[in-house]
Amino acid sequence: MFYYDVLCYNCKKTFRVYEGSLKYKQAKERKVKVFCCEDCADKIRIEAILNLMRGINRF
Repeated sequence: MFYYDVLCYNCKKTFRVYEGSLKYKQAKERKVKVFCCEDCADKIRIEAILNLMRGINRF
């Protein structure tokens, strides 16, 4: 199986993107220069949802 080692912009750890995934395609074609690992992506997504809920509760 083919893969690329890419660097997470958030935690600065190297992770692998495997053939068949969207991130692999983006890394191969160099369309996206900045990547985020799954752990950081989940943390960012949860934080965004919590901030949205905090904003809704203000009104």
